[in-house]
Amino acid sequence: MGKDVIVACDFASAAQTLQFLDRFTGRKPFVKIGMELYYAEGPEIVRQIKARGHRIFLDLKLHDIPNTVKKAMAVLSRLDVDIVNLHAAGTTAMMRAALEGLTRPDGTRPLLIAVTQLTSTDQQSMERDLLIREPIADVVMHYAQTAKAAGLDGVVCSPLEAARVYDACGAEFLTVTPGVRFADGDVGDQKRVMTPAQAKAVGSDYIVVGRPITAANDPVGAYERCVEEFVG
Repeated sequence: MGKDVIVACDFASAAQTLQFLDRFTGRKPFVKIGMELYYAEGPEIVRQIKARGHRIFLDLKLHDIPNTVKKAMAVLSRLDVDIVNLHAAGTTAMMRAALEGLTRPDGTRPLLIAVTQLTSTDQQSMERDLLIREPIADVVMHYAQTAKAAGLDGVVCSPLEAARVYDACGAEFLTVTPGVRFADGDVGDQKRVMTPAQAKAVGSDYIVVGRPITAANDPVGAYERCVEEFVG
């Protein structure tokens, strides 16, 4: 899988989502299905979007005891998605169990990546709310290294940390980076952000972009701008 822009389809219904995707005539953007849409529509929306020819990042961020996550991943493995994720904070044991559950009887599986720290979290909120006192970049590196040790394929991190993840885990270890906004756009509730061009410069494999595309007056144009800036 090469560099690409993943469009976060954070809609409340299948109708809204499919209407949005209908605008991309002749193009099949990589799509993220998150909790809002999946909880509203269930696995059928995954099947519908996959049938249209899109690659899918199923962003459900599993985090529970290892056995529960293993069983949930076994269910998700039946869906033809390309990437799934979990929280690295769930421990190495949970990540290893998830990988085992996600692997199908024939040995195939989607890519499995771990969320390090959300891009809405900054140093102050991490210390205040999570009682984690280490520098946030060091926390991300630790989570990335534990994810790699557990056999995962990569992490979700801010583009601000992508270069350090490669240094710590190797160039083949994937970074999927939300927190991407256009230089002239609103950062919203994101705190650790970069532009698509900056994310490209630091080596992010994938950028996840939601509102700058989905809320744009011209979503297709915004998507094409994002692809041009990030992929070239």
